[in-house]
Amino acid sequence: MAGRFEGLTDLEWKLFDDVFPQEPSKRGKGMPHAPYRHVLNSLLYILITGCRWCDLPKGDIWASKSSSHRWLKRWRTDGTFEHLQARILAIASEKGLINWQFGAVDGSFSPWERWR
Repeated sequence: MAGRFEGLTDLEWKLFDDVFPQEPSKRGKGMPHAPYRHVLNSLLYILITGCRWCDLPKGDIWASKSSSHRWLKRWRTDGTFEHLQARILAIASEKGLINWQFGAVDGSFSPWERWR
């Protein structure tokens, strides 16, 4: 995924397809369900670029900002997002892309107050 993020390739999607719960059936009314691949493309775009929700690209491979945000909340609640993170870390570790000998902790955002 070097360079500009243009969405997941078919091979990349196959790595994560089984992480997500079965897609719900059509609800009958309202907007159709956004495919998980489009939602993941949108969430990865936000994480990679740091853009705002309102700046998500529009097109065939992207989900709307409301769908993306709604699925992010659901996946964080039901553990899907943590499962996805574990899968990514496992793949990166297996490929030797992570050096586990070093680590960094940034305490500048810590709510901890100093002893007085």
